[in-house]
Amino acid sequence: MSYSKVIVTTSINSPTEALLKYARIEGWHLVVVGDLKTPTPFNIEGATYLSPSDQEKLSPRLSDLIGWNCIQRRNLGFIWAIKQGALLVATIDDDNIPYENWGNESLVGQEIDIDFYQSSVPAFDPISVTEHSNLWHRGFPIQWLTERKAVNLTTKKMVVDVEAGFWNGDPDIDAICRMEHSPQLNFSEKSFPFAGGPMAPFNSQNTILSAKAISEYFLFPKIGRMDDIWAAFWLQSKGFNVVFNKASVFQKRNEHDLTKDFELEVLGYTKSYKLIASLLAEGPDSIWNFLPDGSKTIYDLYKKELS
Repeated sequence: MSYSKVIVTTSINSPTEALLKYARIEGWHLVVVGDLKTPTPFNIEGATYLSPSDQEKLSPRLSDLIGWNCIQRRNLGFIWAIKQGALLVATIDDDNIPYENWGNESLVGQEIDIDFYQSSVPAFDPISVTEHSNLWHRGFPIQWLTERKAVNLTTKKMVVDVEAGFWNGDPDIDAICRMEHSPQLNFSEKSFPFAGGPMAPFNSQNTILSAKAISEYFLFPKIGRMDDIWAAFWLQSKGFNVVFNKASVFQKRNEHDLTKDFELEVLGYTKSYKLIASLLAEGPDSIWNFLPDGSKTIYDLYKKELS
């Protein structure tokens, strides 16, 4: 059986309200990548569950290199989706409850004229142009916080490779921002869609990618909560276009230890601004200077499994 549109997630919980809703979205197929902590049996009608043994059969060496009890096992779900013939792949979290219109009118693959915010610093903060501009997106370099609102609005024609949907409720902000503000939000739809650059952080929790983009996207293991953020910067350094769209989920955030989140984000606080500068000046291959030893071997194996 083949699926043209696949939703991929990981979960260490029993089926959540969000996952039960994703499984019922017409035209999309949900695949849940399990882990050693995932309660069994795990069953959602109409969805596929990739058990640990299923993942080891899919790619035993990659499974071993990524390791267990980490969100980066979602990469195995991306491989599964591409092998099913997916043209669109969505990556979501199990605490992002989709609204009724989720995924109905994706912009991915379309050529559109879009509001484009050119930032005065090398990164664009997508939250900065909304009505909640006192907050900032997880992964935006804190070294540029005071300058993030200095943007020049233009119109740009682009083919959309990635559609990063926003999130009402508890938004995707970093640990420092969450500790200070602890927000519960509703983003106005009038600001969307838009794009910005030179680069912008986007996450892996309500994002739709083309098959071509997912084949270059990779959640790097062993870098904490920068796995999806650095993947986003890297993808954009390769020329892929990201558009931010209106909130299509309500994030009822799973329980988190904010101090632990902070510890897992320290790499971003200290290195993301340097990574962005390097990617812009030297190109995509410079990322290997910032990642743990062996990261390129893992990525090369991922690419091989996709072919």
